[in-house]
Amino acid sequence: MQIPRARLCGGAAERLCFGAVFNSRRELHSTKSSPVPRDVAPRDESTPRRFDRLRRLPWLPLLIVALIILSAPFAVDPLRDAATGGPITDATLRRSGGYLLLAPISAVLDTLTLLSHRQHIALILTLVLGWVLWWWWSRREADLAVPRRAVRIASRVGIALAVLAGVYAVALLVPRPMAALETAGPNIIAIDFHAHTKYSHDGRWNWEPEDVRAWHRKAGFDVAFIADHRTFDGAREGWANNPTESGTETLLLPALEAVWKGEHVIVLDADRMYRGIFDAALRDVDDDALRLASLVPGNEPVLIWTIPGNLANVRTAKGRGTPGIRALEVVDGAPRGLTQSRLDRARIVHIADSTDVALVAGSDSHGWGHAASAWTLMLIPGWRGAPPDEVTRAISATIRNNGRETTRVAERYVANTEDAALVPFTVPIVTWGMFRSLSSDERIVWFAWVAALTMLARLPAMRRRAPGE
Repeated sequence: MQIPRARLCGGAAERLCFGAVFNSRRELHSTKSSPVPRDVAPRDESTPRRFDRLRRLPWLPLLIVALIILSAPFAVDPLRDAATGGPITDATLRRSGGYLLLAPISAVLDTLTLLSHRQHIALILTLVLGWVLWWWWSRREADLAVPRRAVRIASRVGIALAVLAGVYAVALLVPRPMAALETAGPNIIAIDFHAHTKYSHDGRWNWEPEDVRAWHRKAGFDVAFIADHRTFDGAREGWANNPTESGTETLLLPALEAVWKGEHVIVLDADRMYRGIFDAALRDVDDDALRLASLVPGNEPVLIWTIPGNLANVRTAKGRGTPGIRALEVVDGAPRGLTQSRLDRARIVHIADSTDVALVAGSDSHGWGHAASAWTLMLIPGWRGAPPDEVTRAISATIRNNGRETTRVAERYVANTEDAALVPFTVPIVTWGMFRSLSSDERIVWFAWVAALTMLARLPAMRRRAPGE
């Protein structure tokens, strides 16, 4: 006999029955994402959304803003005395309107240009390794075979190197505004004792003497000595186009880079006064000829020892009427020169102090880059308005007569990481130093650039949003 369903589920049993049916249906219900019942399935999705939002934050702009703000209380002057590390009171660094308008580009490319040989290697290795590690970490869960992953990593290294090469090319070749030295008085003269033209075997192929003059004018030099290898052609062209009165345009004065006792030296006024002390190839300084030329007190050739070199081979002059080195490069703007300059700074200064010879700086410019590493400051009363030949004689005479007290070298500040323990940390240390040396005006322009570029980067995403979102 079949019992009717209505009788079985009547009264309290009916409520129990329908409740059981209802509950069983609810238990069998499942969502699209999970077989868990609707009222049991978790609805809180705040954690993944929070991580997603954090990942979408503009971390690079935020980091730059943080560096601009945090470095301000620790700001340093962009110029310092190369011998003592103290402040320079005789000159300031002037940034033109164009330089300030491009402040982030100017600061980054200037810093890149002023890195030493070791720092360049550390920078390249750090950036390439960091790029590869970031790419690997972001794709660590991808199911790729080992050969395929190796190919992709190699391609990423190639991309990173290509980008770096492009940045270096811009820094070395593309003209841009330069930071210039501005001296404090009319009797102070800013000099570069070591510059090259296309006539040097290692000079840029199209680096004319007038390009040298323009480069030095933009950097705030009053005088630049053209010291090519084995030729006077560049110095003669520069001399021929000098103004008749000093102070109206950067003077190009004659010199020659040669070898004496195994070391590279610069001989001032080599063509006009001391052509006879060189061999026929203009490569070496003849010892006997130098000794004879130095016998007349007050007429001794001025030899400047250049970096890089072996300090153990430095032979300084012993006084009036004796041959020898009368000035030492304490800063040389070439990457290898900057390495030794920073590593051996204390030793170079000690030799100059103990032997009473001058300290000078040389850009060692061969036509690459648009940043000066240092300027030599000398006090020569009445140099403005004087003919160029009087200026070159006054410079040589002042070095001969006054020795160590002749000059001060104003050096651009770049964080020193030449010590072996600091080389691996070159990128963060030098970056921090770059932000510390920014002026107040530069910091404002940096803020504007960061804001503008961040808005431009986010503009496509904002346009893709639905109107109601």
